[in-house]
Amino acid sequence: MSLSRYAFSVKPQEALLILITMFWGGTFLAVQYAVTMSGPFFFVGLRFATAALAVGMLSVNILRGLTWLEVKAGVVIGVAIALGYSLQTWGLQSISSSKSAFITAMYVPLVPLLQWLCLGRLPGLMSCVGIALAFTGLLFLAGPEGNLLALGEGEIITLASALAIAAEIILISAWAGKVDVRRVTVVQLLTASLVSFAAMVPAGEAIPPLTTGLLLVALGLGIFSAIIQVVMNWAQRSVSPTRATVIYTGEPVWAGIFGRIAGERLPLLALLGGALIVLGVLVSELKLKKSKTSSAAAAAAAATEAEQES
Repeated sequence: MSLSRYAFSVKPQEALLILITMFWGGTFLAVQYAVTMSGPFFFVGLRFATAALAVGMLSVNILRGLTWLEVKAGVVIGVAIALGYSLQTWGLQSISSSKSAFITAMYVPLVPLLQWLCLGRLPGLMSCVGIALAFTGLLFLAGPEGNLLALGEGEIITLASALAIAAEIILISAWAGKVDVRRVTVVQLLTASLVSFAAMVPAGEAIPPLTTGLLLVALGLGIFSAIIQVVMNWAQRSVSPTRATVIYTGEPVWAGIFGRIAGERLPLLALLGGALIVLGVLVSELKLKKSKTSSAAAAAAAATEAEQES
């Protein structure tokens, strides 16, 4: 009974994360359309410049109280955002939006791995099982032309973006509750924009024609990115990184649905791989639920025994 209550209870913060995840899944198609008109780095820079402007206009008064901690947090998170979104957008030039979304979901099992490497927190048994399932799913999903032991260029680039997004999730949680949400969001969005524009130089990417279609997509995704970052920074004050990443797992599922509506058709083996990635994430979360339930049950049993002895 207590496990069911834990598994199906949803906080308001979690409900908002679920909602933005649904819309987030639909952005893959929009980005794939945008990269037909622009290089990846310019588009990501323009997208986050719009987002920074949108949040900044709503935060003019509070920006005066900007602290050094908020600058540091915003810059570090912003670099991770720029890497994650730029690499993801770059990968979308050569793979479908559905495949990109499922590979991007690899950031979920990468979170406990990064926590182990950076914070010394060893992943538990179920986390390891989940990681193994997710990486098996990646091979099924991403192997080009049925070759399960090889990844194409687009797949490798997108996997690198997943690593950056995993770092972003951990960094947001590390500073959540210590900074003002709107101030740090402006800094991180502005940083993401500047880093992406700067990456155009070594990449040899030119400024594309600023067509109406490109500007509209950048404006729409920019505003949505602003909403995403504000909600993530606010919600992850009270939602654990593991819980948050499990919620974000809905993103590739929605992306797959939207991609199918748009005419994308992943082969059966790739669909199996996507399912294994999602299953791997859910299995990773099972340990958290069981351990919390078991701890609560053990504590209750100990209290009851103490009362009987007294």
